Amino acid sequence: MFRALKEAFTETSQAILPVSLLIIILQLLLGGIPLISTLQFIIGMIMVIAGLFLFLTGVKVALLPMGEMVGAQLPKLRSLILVLIFAFVLGFAVTVAEPHVQVLGYQVDMVSGGQINPLFLVLMVAIGVGFFIALAMLRLVLGFSYKTLLAISYLLILILSFIAPPAYVPIAFDSGGIITGPLLVPFILALGIGTVSVLGGRSSLANSFGLLGLAAAGPVIALMLMGVFAG
Repeated sequence: MFRALKEAFTETSQAILPVSLLIIILQLLLGGIPLISTLQFIIGMIMVIAGLFLFLTGVKVALLPMGEMVGAQLPKLRSLILVLIFAFVLGFAVTVAEPHVQVLGYQVDMVSGGQINPLFLVLMVAIGVGFFIALAMLRLVLGFSYKTLLAISYLLILILSFIAPPAYVPIAFDSGGIITGPLLVPFILALGIGTVSVLGGRSSLANSFGLLGLAAAGPVIALMLMGVFAG
């Protein structure tokens, strides 16, 4: 536990302090920036360090082990349908909880003037991620080609990019990057590693990863389809 706390504090400090110090130096050199703004930035920096420290500690102590345990238990259900349902529900729930997705919904709502419902957008992103995580779990269980699945997914994205309304295309592609946030990434990676660990005869290195690559295609396709039918 103490080691996890020390590693989390070291990683947080190395990530935040250099950039923060550079910004403070620029504020002092440029001039014209009120001192109160610099003080507010320093307070915010301290809060960010504290928040990231707690988050990274939680990821290492609880989120990663839990993801691996859940992944290891899914194949033991002895039912492919149940495995896919649980994978979809987990992907959906973690995506809805992902802060980056909530920020995307807020920003799209603000820029579009309320024309795109942020709640519906978040739900579509979560459905896309959940569906493709279930598809990735199906690949792990049945062992079919990751390259083929990825090629089909991005070919579909290419086709939809010519059909969907222009306003939805950039939002859809941004949503694919947004899901690679601090909550979804560690849990989904741990889920894949845990699943592969109980599937004997499989290469752990070749099969433990790739879930996020497929999951990133999910919201892009879902939002483009949303644009086709609702836009």
